[in-house]
Amino acid sequence: MIRAVITGTGSALPVRRVSNAELAQTVDTTDEWIVERTGIRFRHLAGAGETTSSLATEACRKALAAAGRDARDIDLIIVATATPDQTFPATATIVQAALGIDDCVAFDVAAVCSGFLYALQVADSMIRTGNARCALVIGAETFSRILDWDDRTTCVLFGDGAGAIVLEAEQDGDRGILYSRLHADGRHNQLLYVDGGPSTTGTVGKLRMKGREVFRHAVVNLAAVMEEVLASAGFTAADVDWVVPHQANARILDATARKLGLPGEKVIMTVDQHANTSAASVPLALDVAVRDGRVKRGDLVVLEAMGGGFTWGAALVRF
Repeated sequence: MIRAVITGTGSALPVRRVSNAELAQTVDTTDEWIVERTGIRFRHLAGAGETTSSLATEACRKALAAAGRDARDIDLIIVATATPDQTFPATATIVQAALGIDDCVAFDVAAVCSGFLYALQVADSMIRTGNARCALVIGAETFSRILDWDDRTTCVLFGDGAGAIVLEAEQDGDRGILYSRLHADGRHNQLLYVDGGPSTTGTVGKLRMKGREVFRHAVVNLAAVMEEVLASAGFTAADVDWVVPHQANARILDATARKLGLPGEKVIMTVDQHANTSAASVPLALDVAVRDGRVKRGDLVVLEAMGGGFTWGAALVRF
């Protein structure tokens, strides 16, 4: 049996770090209001010269170094993003060129905050079938560029960043991606969306969200898909060492953990420092937890996310 094993992680954040207090100087909000409702205290915002591809490339270089791999070893690059550098070509090809790779499979995946989980399952499938041996799977976003900074209910929630993993084929081992499951339900388009696009308005558009409805769906869907992957792989919540969730809102993370009966100390939380970085949030949080020593080789880890669409999914990984 061939399994896809995570051998290295990396992440990147824009230079500018913005506190709630700084944000309150230009937005009608307060630090207390944001913390109470979201748990967010800081976010990083991309400046001039910082793009989705530049953040992704930096995260990839760190992941390659952690894996002990050279860029020339890579035969697959998938970038999950809702904020690509250009409408086309794919941001993955820009990362490919920046890394000095002349030829490999490179494409983007668009599933918003669930994008990294979607990209991970695609890469896992390609590795299991022998179509790739060593992949870079990336979540990268510059969400600050599609925010309406006059809408205090959404602009305070998001930040920019990138996370990446090196995913390698391993024969007959006990590590790797054990099971993953993805879902989508397009009936809920108008609860979380961007009001623009090349085919409709000819503009990029701005993010729009009905937060209360999104919260309700997120808790139910995320708990259900985590139970699904655990049961399918023959595990229970008690077997899990760590949950690395999409970092949307501390209240969603707490409510989902309670619904599964998971202790809060098993949930990796970085939303207070990074806010919601959409497709970047899961790999970014994973890299933080790997580098600070919490997630270790042999740990059983659940990755999960839900985003606009709605899309949602989870993956069970023996790290």
